[in-house]
Amino acid sequence: MTIAHLLEDFAMDTPAVPVAEVSEELLEEKRLESYEKGYSAGWDDAVTAKDKETTHVSSELANSLEDLSFTFHEAQTQLLESLDPMFKVLTSAVLPDAMAASFGHHIVDQLTDMAKSQADQAINIVVSPGEGATVRALLTKSFTVPVQVREDVMLSSGQAYLKVGGIEREINSSALINSIQDSIEAFSFHITEDSKYG
Repeated sequence: MTIAHLLEDFAMDTPAVPVAEVSEELLEEKRLESYEKGYSAGWDDAVTAKDKETTHVSSELANSLEDLSFTFHEAQTQLLESLDPMFKVLTSAVLPDAMAASFGHHIVDQLTDMAKSQADQAINIVVSPGEGATVRALLTKSFTVPVQVREDVMLSSGQAYLKVGGIEREINSSALINSIQDSIEAFSFHITEDSKYG
């Protein structure tokens, strides 16, 4: 015999709630729906994480390229600044001396080229005062046709007019040197401006 009859019963009399029966098909459908929501949320999280990573990598790459570009421009500017004095010495001292030393040989080369198409034609050369004797000394060995050399006070040093038959040419060492100086100055200015403004 049990002693349950001696103890007070505290249970509340609540009506039993009927439990709805759920079919296996409905349960499977709910499971698939939950799986799809979870899969979709996971996929969205993965895409977001990948986008953040790609953005970060792209930003780092852009910064690295910008630093590299800046470094290159700095190096280029410093190199040109260090070469600028050398270019000035080259165009103001070395090049004029070299041109003066080879002026007569340059005349002979030009006349040889001109005489190829004007065989047996007289050669006329006009040079600046003081350069006639040097040019004559070089020409007597090279040409068999008559060569006339005259000096003209209107010409500057390093300037000559050549005429063989119907062909005429001008040699102007000073203009060539000035052109080279202008080109170097323009190049230096362009590089300096590019380095200032990117």
